Amino acid sequence: MKKIIFLIGYMGSGKSRIGKELSRSISYTFYDLDNFISANEGLTINEIFKNNNELYFRKIEREYLKKLVNIDGNKVISLGGGTPCYNDNMDLILNTSNSESIYLNRSIDFLAERLYKKMYSRPLISHIKSKKELKSFVSKHLFERNQYYLKANKILNTNSSKIDKNIKELISLLT
Repeated sequence: MKKIIFLIGYMGSGKSRIGKELSRSISYTFYDLDNFISANEGLTINEIFKNNNELYFRKIEREYLKKLVNIDGNKVISLGGGTPCYNDNMDLILNTSNSESIYLNRSIDFLAERLYKKMYSRPLISHIKSKKELKSFVSKHLFERNQYYLKANKILNTNSSKIDKNIKELISLLT
C-alpha cells in the first residue's frame, strides 16, 4: 500500500527543500507540485501566470495534484503555497487514503526575510517594492490562508533554519 506525505505551507516555508531531504531520509520519491506542473506544461509558473492567469493555473494545478496522488509508490509531495486554498484541494489532501498532511509553519518575519531575496521570481509578490510592504502582504495573506493550512493532520514549527533538526522532528511526527 502506498503512503503519501503532503507538505503544505506558505511560499518560502521550505516545503521543497525539506521535502527533498525527508524523502531521501525515508527512501520515498519526492515530487514538487510546481516543478511537476512546469515540466508537464513546458512553462515556468511565472510564464503560466503571465500567459494565462491565476484561475487557469489553479485549474491545472488541481489536475496535476490528482495525477501525482495517483502515481504508484511511497512519496513526499511538496505543494504550492496556494494549493490547499483553492478548489477542493484540501479535501483531496485530507481524504487521500494512507496519507499525512503536514503544515510547515514559519514566522512572518522569517518568511518575509526569506521571500525578499527571491520576490521577483514569485508571481504573487513580484510587484512589491519594499521589505515593509512585503511583510505586510505576507502577514495578511498568511492570515487568509491559515484556515486551510491549519486543517493539516500535523503541524511542524520550522523556524529553525537547521534542516537536520527539521527532518528529525518531521520523522518523529510521522512515527
